[in-house]
Amino acid sequence: MLNLSPSAWRRVLPFALFMVLLGLRGMVPADGSWGIDARWVYGVSVLAVGGLLLAWRRDYGELGRQNLPGAGELALAVAVGLGVFALWIQLTAPWMLLGEPTATFRPLDANGQPQWPLIAVRFIGAALLVPVMEELFWRSFLMRWIEAPRFEGVDPRRVGLKAIVLSTFVFTLAHPQWLAAVLAGLAYAGLYVRTGRLWTAVIAHAVTNGALGVYVVMSGRWEFW
Repeated sequence: MLNLSPSAWRRVLPFALFMVLLGLRGMVPADGSWGIDARWVYGVSVLAVGGLLLAWRRDYGELGRQNLPGAGELALAVAVGLGVFALWIQLTAPWMLLGEPTATFRPLDANGQPQWPLIAVRFIGAALLVPVMEELFWRSFLMRWIEAPRFEGVDPRRVGLKAIVLSTFVFTLAHPQWLAAVLAGLAYAGLYVRTGRLWTAVIAHAVTNGALGVYVVMSGRWEFW
């Protein structure tokens, strides 16, 4: 087992739990033969992972109020988030994909009508929970840990190219749209390195996922969920 600090584990475990529950959701039959609606496993993920993040919030010092971005950095984060969203819905050619998603999410009833409670849970998870959870893992922990095992003391503005590239590569492996994921990972990492504030990466990620959620619901392109 990796010899990680408590601060490291508090960034790793929420992400690991989310991935385990994602795998479980992908295993549950969509026909309900197990007596479980797999789509509500996502709601369990939101509650369980959200609970961990809330319980350990004091250990995430880089997300304290003192580290909130100013107006210029906020505008940059929003612009980057929208740019990543625009790329994400365009970069869908077959050669840009690594297989198919294992746990797609279609919040429709038997008549093809939207199930708004499911949509709300998915949107909350994607736009609010996932950006915090993933940025704490991919950027705050992994990128800085690759730079130096005692990652807590690593200034993100001093992170080298190797750490950025390797953490982005692993980030890409968790997303079927590999090219879009490469660009997204580099964009979020670039914000963190440029500003030294994890909030800018979190906000950009949230804007991307929020815009994608609105697009999915309005267009019916459920494959992006």
